[in-house]
Amino acid sequence: MENEILKSLEILNASGKFTIGNDLVYLPDFSASFNDLFKKKVYTAAEITYSDAFENSVLRYASTWAAKEAVYKAIKQINPSTLGWKKIEIIRKKNAGQPQVIIHSPETNYKISLTISHDGDYVWAIALIDTDL
Repeated sequence: MENEILKSLEILNASGKFTIGNDLVYLPDFSASFNDLFKKKVYTAAEITYSDAFENSVLRYASTWAAKEAVYKAIKQINPSTLGWKKIEIIRKKNAGQPQVIIHSPETNYKISLTISHDGDYVWAIALIDTDL
């Protein structure tokens, strides 16, 4: 199944109509390095409020981090300029709801699809940007 997914992603990426970014986070390492300075530097107020609403908030922070990384990697294929972490905001309209991306930059208008998954010690996020607009 994993090989089929990767092959499909390669086909989409080769078409030139999409860019793809992904990120994998190992929770034990993320938890060991997570601190207030990182939290203030990377996450928006809304992301902090969302993550802190859960008993296991570190899982939510790791999920949001993986999503931000995936979005960043997909955008870098289109625009090589630097985009700060707080310019990429991951929101959910309800707890554990579908993640959506807001890019806080006036010159961007991307259609981004995002998925986040977690299982055991791992969190994985994939971002797909439609460049055929």
